[in-house]
Amino acid sequence: MIGKNHDEPLSLMDIPAKTDKNKRKPSTSAAPNDHRKKRRRLAVSSETAIPKSSDPQKLAASSRLKTICSPSRTSRKHGKRRSSQTDGHRRWVYSARDCSRFIDKFMVASYNILGVENALNHPDLYHRVPSKFLDWSFRKELICNAIKFYNAGILCLQEVDRFDDLDELFQNYGYKGVYKARTGEANDGCAVFWIDKLFSLLHQETIEFQNFGLRNNVAQLCVLKMNKSKSKSKTSRSFVIGNIHVLFNPNRGDIKLGQVRLFLEKAHSLSQRWGNVPVIIAGDLNSIPKSAIYQFLASSELDIQLHDRRKISGQLDFSSSHGAFRFCSGGTKWSNVSTSKSFGWSDEEIRIASGSENVTRLQHPLKLSSAYYGIPGSYKTRDTNGEPLVTSFHSKFMGTVDYIWHSEKLAPVRVLETLPVDALKKTGGLPNEKWGSDHLALVCELAFDDDENDS
Repeated sequence: MIGKNHDEPLSLMDIPAKTDKNKRKPSTSAAPNDHRKKRRRLAVSSETAIPKSSDPQKLAASSRLKTICSPSRTSRKHGKRRSSQTDGHRRWVYSARDCSRFIDKFMVASYNILGVENALNHPDLYHRVPSKFLDWSFRKELICNAIKFYNAGILCLQEVDRFDDLDELFQNYGYKGVYKARTGEANDGCAVFWIDKLFSLLHQETIEFQNFGLRNNVAQLCVLKMNKSKSKSKTSRSFVIGNIHVLFNPNRGDIKLGQVRLFLEKAHSLSQRWGNVPVIIAGDLNSIPKSAIYQFLASSELDIQLHDRRKISGQLDFSSSHGAFRFCSGGTKWSNVSTSKSFGWSDEEIRIASGSENVTRLQHPLKLSSAYYGIPGSYKTRDTNGEPLVTSFHSKFMGTVDYIWHSEKLAPVRVLETLPVDALKKTGGLPNEKWGSDHLALVCELAFDDDENDS
């Protein structure tokens, strides 16, 4: 492991070399503020009461919002006071369920680290970012420091175009890794790292989506096994870990869906071949939580004819209530993106999305849950789905596109909260002096959840 396994991991602002001389002292007159905050919490709760509706989707959404607005219950369960989020800090939040029976646990991080060439080739996205914060040597140090303090046993990285640099550095921390470069002209790709003492690589394979007429993106699938199981379970502590970076182009929802559909099919097939082991899906899906792609992952099915191809990912059509914004580079105003005109699907687009002729209803056999959805969080950092409000922020986008999903037999124990929207807005964009990418890493602790641990 890397250093000590902290219950409250240090953020980059907590690194000893960068002490904060202006750290605020506790206020001696907090009572009025506490009173206002209490009223605000009550107002939020009253607005999110479960409606009298027969629509299960509406009931689920309302119940989820009510849960994530009540983190105090979780704090009391774990016997620690969870302080509110502040500028530059990220804190752990814990599951509301009793996780004491879980024995075999491990940490997973998913992080789009911003490819060096991508940063150089798209200056319009980072025109508000000082050039020194885009320098790879500077960003690499921040990324490595973050990885050390996250202390994750497994890393799923996207937009990796300096794999040799990271591989050499991460070896010092006990990691081994595998890399898959994108096909075509782009030089970045995906990388999976794991701590060698904790896990063994049993199998690996990659997906080149161009072989299926789905552009030059790639994905990775690895079968990992825990080297030391502490439980008495006879079940193999193996699992499939999948890492993907989905096509960005918002207009090609057919290709996005095709990539996700194929990725899930391959992950399920690999799980079956290795004894129906659990599956973890991590990566940048280039889709927001209110999108049809998110719905497909969460509900295991999707009728594509009910959705506009250009709105499948939600990138071109979202509202401020969903926590996703587009930044107007000419000023400081934050505005909603206008709705695009609806249009249907061609036969070719249906074939690309579904992989078959005349098939419009997609299904996948994995029963997936989002790790962040499964852990109560603050309304300052979560949307009504329970997902982070923001995982990516540059001059033209502020919203959530990154996720960690898990199948049955795994349960989330804790997740690392992202940053509040108001704190991120003050930075003007990522990367900056604290964060080495235009994305924030997602980090969660997962546990094997089986009946044998109850004995």
